[in-house]
Amino acid sequence: MEIMTNQRFRKAGKYLRALFIMSLIGLALAVLIGAGILLYAKILGPPPLAVSQSTLFYADDGTVIGESNNGQKRYWVDLSEISPDLVNATISIEDKNFYTHNGFDYKRIAGAILADIKAMAKVQGASTITQQYARNLFLEHEKTWKRKLLEAFYTIRLEMNYSKKEILEGYLNTIYYGQGAYGAQAASQFYFGKNAKELTLGEASMLAGIPKGVGIYSPLVSLKNAEGRQKIILRTMVENGYIHKKEMEAALNEPLVIIGKHLHTKSKTAPYFQDAMRHALKTELNLDDRTIELGGLKVYTTLDLKQQEIAEQTVGKLISKESEIQVGFVAMNPKNGYVKAMVGGRNYEESPFNRSVQAVRQPGSTMKPLLYYAALEQGFTPSTSMRSEPTIFRFEDGRPNYTPKNFNSHYANGDITMAQALALSDNIYAVKTHLFLGEDALINTAKKFGIKTKMAKVPSLALGTSGVRVIEMANAYSMFANGGKKVSPVMIKRVENQKGEIIYEQNKEAIPILRPELAYVMTQMMTGIFDPKLNGYTSVTGSTVINDMTRSYAGKSGSTETDSWMIGFSPQLVSAVWTGYDKGKTIHLIADKSYAKNIWIRFMEDAHKEIPVKNFKAPKGTIGVYVNPANGKLASDHCPIKRLTYFAAGTEPTEYCTDHLLYHEEDTVKKQKEPHKPWYKKIFDWGP
Repeated sequence: MEIMTNQRFRKAGKYLRALFIMSLIGLALAVLIGAGILLYAKILGPPPLAVSQSTLFYADDGTVIGESNNGQKRYWVDLSEISPDLVNATISIEDKNFYTHNGFDYKRIAGAILADIKAMAKVQGASTITQQYARNLFLEHEKTWKRKLLEAFYTIRLEMNYSKKEILEGYLNTIYYGQGAYGAQAASQFYFGKNAKELTLGEASMLAGIPKGVGIYSPLVSLKNAEGRQKIILRTMVENGYIHKKEMEAALNEPLVIIGKHLHTKSKTAPYFQDAMRHALKTELNLDDRTIELGGLKVYTTLDLKQQEIAEQTVGKLISKESEIQVGFVAMNPKNGYVKAMVGGRNYEESPFNRSVQAVRQPGSTMKPLLYYAALEQGFTPSTSMRSEPTIFRFEDGRPNYTPKNFNSHYANGDITMAQALALSDNIYAVKTHLFLGEDALINTAKKFGIKTKMAKVPSLALGTSGVRVIEMANAYSMFANGGKKVSPVMIKRVENQKGEIIYEQNKEAIPILRPELAYVMTQMMTGIFDPKLNGYTSVTGSTVINDMTRSYAGKSGSTETDSWMIGFSPQLVSAVWTGYDKGKTIHLIADKSYAKNIWIRFMEDAHKEIPVKNFKAPKGTIGVYVNPANGKLASDHCPIKRLTYFAAGTEPTEYCTDHLLYHEEDTVKKQKEPHKPWYKKIFDWGP
């Protein structure tokens, strides 16, 4: 019996020794595995904290005009920009030992396990803020062992590589508060209409309760549940020493106003501009769609909200609601190319097609200033004269004859100057100039002015028969307005990433391209469309809007059977308007043909109301002389009409007008032949 007992003891001792050795081996393996995990985590370094965030778009005054719209609102803010009450409420209810543990609250985990065993179900969570942050950043919310293990690993990496402040900031910026609001800032704006920094204790304690169950504790779902959760949170804050009991009672009695509306909804502000700006982000900055939509960018644009509103209201007021006429409109700052306003159509919801940047339409006579600039470079002057009469152009290379016509078939049937030809929009003069210079000249000049659409090498190019875009023409006219410097349309001034780092900044400088003196001569010629002194066989083309002008403008109108244009500028602002039918239908009604000019002058006048009056400043190398506008010669004392006209120095006319000298001599002779009468007879002699 004793021998058997000893044998049993010896056998049990062997098992115990084996168990002890196995335990030591297991412990050693656990230590090695743990050390390996820690070493691996250290080698991997800090996990990236890139979180999908909403991209915001700003007008030039800092007003938010829109944001990326993927159903989620995310705005990252620094921890200092979040109410301390919300920070304390969150820590108090979610993880009171946050500042003392290393990512895992083992005491809390043990308590949760015991509670689950007692209830025979999952009734209590033990995830720390770091664990929840890891889950929000890198993992789905599925309940699997794999997800739990990965969560633990990411938790270790976060704690090893980031400070508690950085982890807390990240958590508060990624946690879901319901209604598409991610992070404290988006939630504060949605529920209370204010920034996270401005939350009161009552608001903060209610907001902190929502993540526990957005479908249960949201005040928009159940105010009763939300208030119950708020009370629990305030009590924990008292228990954890964050607030006093009196503060809790005051917060519970605080009247809360629930807004329930996102601050930046999908904006209707300048929708055509926003589309064009997004396109520029992709094509000019090479940003992909995901970065634009979810990158948390801050895009600062050139849009002027006041000018945009004027443009939209002007189009809405002046074009008849019954009309099918469409519109393309662009306003730019000629000094830097900044696009200040854009209208791509009459109704974005019905047609998002942007006629200001996408449509290619015939510019008509608005192409003539570019042609005449090329002529100035080849020695023409505002006084260069050619005959305006019905003309058939015949070509030796076998091309068919070309017979352009003036509007309403009106002609001078005599010589007119280039200045008057531009003001009256004489087509014969333009085609003669085009063919004299060579058909390549206008094509090359258009490229110099930044026009990229392909142009046909044909005689009718002088009359604007090759299509262009509205934004191209606004940009081209900017070069006249700024003294001959090349600019490009700019819609984006600066882009910041989610960290506030500048990843793009517009810094292109205007490059001198045109001869400044010739750009100025051309500008002065373009003021002529508003000057009745240049009336001839017909009125100047801007005569219908002269009475609406309160300052000096330069510009040119243009029309084809299917298109109506008006482009013009002051020294501070350029605007271009196209009106017509989308399908190229002929414009028959006179009212429909007048829309472009009326929209242009109304916009320019309203946009300039608070802008000081500035005149076009003559550069060096120009000279202004008074000429007879009918023949371009120096005006004499006897000329009934004189117009101050500018020339490149050395090209001004030297011959005086003598057309009225004969009439002056006849009048003098007639007066000399009249018998002399005493002064008193002149008073009483009313007879013939």
